Amino acid sequence: MPEAGRAHPHGYGTNEPDAARRSFLRAEDVRDLVADQFGSTRSLTALDRLTGGSKKGVYRIRLDDRTTVVLYVWAAAENFWPVSPTVPDDPFTDASGADLFAISHAALTATGVRVPRLLMLDRDGRYLPSDIALVEDVGDLTLEALLARDPVGAATPLSALGDSLRRMHTTLGSHYGKLATSTHGKASRTRPAEDVVADRALGHLDAVATRDARLADAHDRVATHVRQLRGAVTARRVYGLVHGELGPDHVFVTRDNEPALIDFEGLTYFDVEWEHAWLQMRFGDAYPALRPVDLDPRRLELYRYAQVLSLIEGPLRIAATDFPNRQWMLDLAEWNIAKALAPL
Repeated sequence: MPEAGRAHPHGYGTNEPDAARRSFLRAEDVRDLVADQFGSTRSLTALDRLTGGSKKGVYRIRLDDRTTVVLYVWAAAENFWPVSPTVPDDPFTDASGADLFAISHAALTATGVRVPRLLMLDRDGRYLPSDIALVEDVGDLTLEALLARDPVGAATPLSALGDSLRRMHTTLGSHYGKLATSTHGKASRTRPAEDVVADRALGHLDAVATRDARLADAHDRVATHVRQLRGAVTARRVYGLVHGELGPDHVFVTRDNEPALIDFEGLTYFDVEWEHAWLQMRFGDAYPALRPVDLDPRRLELYRYAQVLSLIEGPLRIAATDFPNRQWMLDLAEWNIAKALAPL
């Protein structure tokens, strides 16, 4: 059974028949980009589409001097996610796009968090009919792979990641929301964050109850459990900077043994318990090495259960599309259905 929330780094596989219905980049599509950015002394030798995610395309550009860079492409053909209903003020929706990438990249860099260096951002369609970014290639080694292969060797980047997370989680704001919202002066939030999470969870429950008979039968009991968890949370209006879905697959270990965060377009001010509910689930036994900030246990419990419901709704929704690794998503949903029913 897959780990909850796990995704491969950088993009998604294209070796299954369903993916062939989509149009992805070919080497000739980026030759002008390469010539313009790297000059006449370096040329393209290969364009590799990397595997794993589902919202943007990620490609490795190989040059004839054996250097590489990574290309991000925000195009409709690269996004497998269908639209779904949302609740007001949910900061975790639509967490993709070049604008969010640019703002989040700048914020993390200013906070001292290692991310791939930004080499070029094009939102004017100069090279492709979509927004693109060129970034440093931080390699292929994820913290997830290093933890599995060499837990002792992973201690240094894991500790450094904990330092980065504490810098993020102690970068505080009085309103929750995406950084783009805060930057444009639209951060007036009136509802408590825990109400947003509870409503989000109930919306996910309604959606999955139409797809799974077990959840349809348990709908009222699950809803009652969510409301009880929400009722135990006391008010608080201080928010930290959170990645949103940070797992060890979203952290690359550089040649200098530094942890570099990716897929951070969803960076937002929110309750840090949201981040730590995810970190606990994804890092497992390695989580204590991150040396987390102080947390509210009741808020953490609500957010942990809400994420379980999210990891049923999202996988079932994308499994109904032409996403190439459909069975993996179905297995992930099944894993979390058992977790959702267990407290009842």
